[in-house]
Amino acid sequence: MAERERALEALGLTGLFGGAYAGRRVLVTGHTGFKGSWLALWLQALGAEVSGLALDPETQPAHWDLLGLRLAHDVRLDLADAGGVARAVDAIRPEVVFHLAAQPFVRRSYRDPRGTFASNVSGLVHLFEAIRACPSVRVAVNATTDKVYEPHDAPAGYAETDPLGGHDPYSTSKACAELVTTCYRRSYFDHDDGRGHAVRLATARAGNVIGGGDWGEDRLVPDLVRAVSAGRPLRIRSPAATRPWQHVLDPLSGYLRLGQCLLAGTLAGDAWNFGPAPEDSLTVGDVVARLHERWPLLQVDIDPGPHPHEAPQLRLDCRKASHDLQWRPVWHADVALARTADWYRAWLGDGELRTRDDLAAYIADARAAGMAWTR
Repeated sequence: MAERERALEALGLTGLFGGAYAGRRVLVTGHTGFKGSWLALWLQALGAEVSGLALDPETQPAHWDLLGLRLAHDVRLDLADAGGVARAVDAIRPEVVFHLAAQPFVRRSYRDPRGTFASNVSGLVHLFEAIRACPSVRVAVNATTDKVYEPHDAPAGYAETDPLGGHDPYSTSKACAELVTTCYRRSYFDHDDGRGHAVRLATARAGNVIGGGDWGEDRLVPDLVRAVSAGRPLRIRSPAATRPWQHVLDPLSGYLRLGQCLLAGTLAGDAWNFGPAPEDSLTVGDVVARLHERWPLLQVDIDPGPHPHEAPQLRLDCRKASHDLQWRPVWHADVALARTADWYRAWLGDGELRTRDDLAAYIADARAAGMAWTR
């Protein structure tokens, strides 16, 4: 691991995103989760002083534990603890907050709607109240989901101006989180309320991320990996369902680019979609077939159900991120799926952790493609 860390350092990453994160105090909520652990690793490589606030990892193994990162502050508490959240933010004194902590599972939200709304709405209010009381905070990015939109026919994909809604408790809770964010932006953060400066607050909408280190429940890739480990086929629910699949590093590059622009004052707070190119919105069946090509041990059967409702089709219109942030995805679906399959094969084969290798390869490809955030 030390060798891989030195390889990352040799890439000179502190200059990425215009050097916006080098030496800054950054708080990542949900750092023990799948996306949060990747983001904490990347921020450290960018030279940030990273702190985290989250529950303990739910799964064993857990990507966070495997990474072995040491943070400035590693606070373990529930966002339901308003006083604890306030004390943690006051002690950390972050300049930038990336909010990823959530109850992220659709099917669990059907079983536990109260807990889902408590985490995703009330917990968000507790965090915003803590930020209000912390004058060091200048930028906050609230990561929501591609599922915040009211379901309707959108051939070009959902755009940020489309109505918010949701069918299941998870989707609805995240649509509520968008409204709460807008409320706090307009009521408190868009102007100087006594701290000496405004807080630039934005939301980032992405979903169906893949990549190594995800062991979450009821997610396609982790379920496939568990099935391989158990020597059985996976029974999949909806092979025709279409989703905007993307490697976890693509939306994270969008979050970091958004934070960079907010810090620079070139953007006001708003909402942005981060999704793949239109041709990379694939069906579940397509994803399984492409993963199988890379990893023949993956086998599936069809589970006819019945199952709780999930949207049959999700696509995102990301033209706003392209125009405002000069952001676009780096890895197309084939590369993202190959990297994901190879990560799990290496882990199951001999315990090799390829996270840092993937981050280095992603940055190299982004530089070769001339991405704005690499300059």
